Amino acid sequence: MSSVLASLVPVFLVIMAGWLARVTGFVEEKHWPGLEKVTYVVFFPAIIIATLAQADLATVPVGGVGAALVVGIFVNAVALLLARRTMESRAGIGGPSFTSIFQGATRWNTFVALAVAGSLYGERGLALMAVAIAVMIPLLNLMAIGVLVRFAGGPPQTPRQIVIAIVTNPFIWSSAIGVTINATGLPMPSVALEFTEILGRAALAAGLLVVGAGLDMRRLATPDRAHWISIAAKMLVLPVVAVTLARVLGVGGDDLVVVAIASSVPTASGGYILAKQMGGDAPLMAEIITIQTLVAMLTMPVMITVLAL
Repeated sequence: MSSVLASLVPVFLVIMAGWLARVTGFVEEKHWPGLEKVTYVVFFPAIIIATLAQADLATVPVGGVGAALVVGIFVNAVALLLARRTMESRAGIGGPSFTSIFQGATRWNTFVALAVAGSLYGERGLALMAVAIAVMIPLLNLMAIGVLVRFAGGPPQTPRQIVIAIVTNPFIWSSAIGVTINATGLPMPSVALEFTEILGRAALAAGLLVVGAGLDMRRLATPDRAHWISIAAKMLVLPVVAVTLARVLGVGGDDLVVVAIASSVPTASGGYILAKQMGGDAPLMAEIITIQTLVAMLTMPVMITVLAL
């Protein structure tokens, strides 16, 4: 527990530094969108490409880690879809609100995951998490867009728009580039490697600051059923299912801890943008993101220690 806390505390301190920088006006509101964009489109693709291109994937249990995370996500997704009508009839949760619960219960914050894995296990932790990103991000984007198209009631999306949204996602194209370089054995020029590594060094700090800046404490009214459903599904059910499956598949040691990290982090801040663009309940999504990020400070150490250590 102590080593996990030692890795998590600095991560959440950087998140809170981002929040303080925004609420105090130290960094003006108009500047945050620019930092968010460069982090999302430049810094994080750089660290993913550099990590995947150089990772010794032969020593990484790609199948076990990937399968455990994917099946865990599917379990959450199917359970929510089966419970949708019950949530609507008994809790008054309509289609747009359901899409926010769904995103909150399945998506994950790669900024936090990479920071914690890197802090605990260095380059190997980053490589393992990059593998998780390559496996999970395309799936999660497909699922989120599909659910929003079906239940949000927002502007209809053509197949072409959906394909473009998926292909142009920075996490997807950077994962594809990194895996391709690694699999083909193409030599990466030292200049290009140094370039991506320099950019990648900025990714974790900038990403965590952006997460903190996105927290809106004014939205923290008394949590209702929608909030509790997303918290229970994402912060409790998903880690238990994913880590249990990983154990069954023979994943252990540091690799198992990375599965616990990837499955127990809060939901992705990008869910708010997607909800806003596609007619979901964006205010509810913002509340879920904020509450989960704060709750994760308590649940992540417990989940990682109890399940994987």
